[in-house]
Amino acid sequence: MRKISSIKTSSISLMLLVMAMLFIGCSDSDDDDDEYGNWVESSTFDGNSRSGAVSFTIGDKGYLVTGYDGDDYLSDTWEYNSENDYWVQKADFPGTARSGAVGFTINGKGYLGTGYNGDNGEDELNDFWEYDPTTDTWLQKADFAGTARYGAIGFAINGNGYIGTGYDGSQQKDFYKYDATTDSWEQAVGFGGEKRQDASVFVINEVAYIGLGIHNGAYEEDFYSFDGTNWTRLTDLDDDDDDDDDYEILLSGGVAFSLNGKGYVATGVSSAITNEVFEYDPSTDTWEEVPDFEGTSRQDASSFTFDDKAYVLMGRSGSFYFDDVWEFRPDELENEDD
Repeated sequence: MRKISSIKTSSISLMLLVMAMLFIGCSDSDDDDDEYGNWVESSTFDGNSRSGAVSFTIGDKGYLVTGYDGDDYLSDTWEYNSENDYWVQKADFPGTARSGAVGFTINGKGYLGTGYNGDNGEDELNDFWEYDPTTDTWLQKADFAGTARYGAIGFAINGNGYIGTGYDGSQQKDFYKYDATTDSWEQAVGFGGEKRQDASVFVINEVAYIGLGIHNGAYEEDFYSFDGTNWTRLTDLDDDDDDDDDYEILLSGGVAFSLNGKGYVATGVSSAITNEVFEYDPSTDTWEEVPDFEGTSRQDASSFTFDDKAYVLMGRSGSFYFDDVWEFRPDELENEDD
């Protein structure tokens, strides 16, 4: 009897061991499925839903200006308090209401230029403005030196602003540098990429990374960095040279931002409106798909980036315009229920 009992005990022990190993294996598999990159919805925007708005960041405040709500071109200015998650309306933008303009920040002031207004006979625009948050005032500056356009990109590196590409009746590839100290423009030559509109740009450590957009009805795949002097072509956005790292990031009207030394492109239009998000590592010149944007798929959204957080907001899907705001937390596990 003792022998039979011993055999039963051994069998039970073996069964428990196997079950424990299976449980551990399943737990490891679940852990492997976990992805970093979480989206959390923030306070809804207080103003009208819109797309094609200009956004820029000054200190711990984000600014959203202009845009189109489906009926009207807009000229209102809004300040977002990122620490306490609320909005305050500021002085209206005094220029022509518009969408599809560009914006950036230099030395604690915001800048806005170019854009489109189909209601006033001007269509494409080339005026350029400065916003001072300490006085809540706008000041018109020297007109953008290129042709009037919309769907361009704008960024600031090394204390200078840049505007380039876009649509002025046809797609363009030129770039111009703005010197805020002299309020003057000069052409920045050397960009060897294709013409395009609705491209994307983000800045990491005073280097701009530029790509995407559409030209002659096709999505562009070339990708460049620019340090204020030199343009460098990087790995194309449609890379199928390595079976282990294949990816295809071809879209227009996406929103781009940088955070913690990485660049991100989110949403936009490719074969359809998307909510995909891609992360770029400049140290390896590689892209990785990260968890999808948790809001509705959209195009022509805007973004804010602060020292430790980034936001994607506004945009449109067809004739539906959004007023939601989403915070992106790259170091937090994805949680679709938060």
